[in-house]
Amino acid sequence: MRRWTPRTHLAGLVALAVAACARGERVPVRGGVAVTDDAGRQVTLAAPARRIVSLLPSFTEILFATGAGDRLVGRTTWCDYPLEALAVPSVGDGMPPSVEAVAARRPDLVVLYRSGPNVTAAEQLERLGIRTVLLDLNLLEELGPATRRLGTLTGHSRAADSLARVLDSLASQPPVSSTRSVAFIVWDNPAIVIGAGSYLDRLAALAGARNVFHDVGSPSAQVSIETIAARDPDFLAVLSDSAGPPAYASRPEWRVVRAVRERRFLFLPGQLFGRPGPRAAEAIRELRQRLEAAAR
Repeated sequence: MRRWTPRTHLAGLVALAVAACARGERVPVRGGVAVTDDAGRQVTLAAPARRIVSLLPSFTEILFATGAGDRLVGRTTWCDYPLEALAVPSVGDGMPPSVEAVAARRPDLVVLYRSGPNVTAAEQLERLGIRTVLLDLNLLEELGPATRRLGTLTGHSRAADSLARVLDSLASQPPVSSTRSVAFIVWDNPAIVIGAGSYLDRLAALAGARNVFHDVGSPSAQVSIETIAARDPDFLAVLSDSAGPPAYASRPEWRVVRAVRERRFLFLPGQLFGRPGPRAAEAIRELRQRLEAAAR
């Protein structure tokens, strides 16, 4: 932020900005805006961002959905939706990001998922004079707040608020009762499953399925194959665009899991289910349909 005079004027505006950011409001700062991100930092822009690098597919989808897609000048290789995103230059995998590749796009804002490596990258980018915002996006309930913040920083608050209200409404819906159970297997050696700390747990509940690892508070956890067998899920959900059995299905140690023996897999397209985003309602409908089809 530039130094203004008189100093008392600046102090008053900063106090106003901090208070309003705590409420998630858009704050004018000499024609610009400010938010408080999920790392507790005040992110102040002299004007709405015009050159944005998005380092998570979810953020890329939100930016396009709120009308700010034309501001993107950099994305990760995984940012493949909507189709227009593929025309944006890639800066690599994004986890962890290449600070050099990001800086080369000359952004005035970089949007990062709040994780250890990304916090470090954000600090490096800030030292280069590039503003960054760190956002949590593990839970369905975090989609609305993240959307509002991005809307504020891009000057698209009205569209962002509209989308956020839809996402908030979706997140507040009660779970659908069902006797079907599912385990999300995101890695097989060692076995890693999805817990209640992930939006996928909530998607399952809204689609009419019970995550057998709902008692795990973290987004994911390493468990033994024997534990999966003991929980005895009706289905194993696999994030894959392929309809063929996962490789681990042919390994002897996985035969103790009934769903593996009976080939009861739910194949969920990674582009839709591998990220929380504006298409959450579509993902819930798709999961419900696949559950119903698999139960026949």
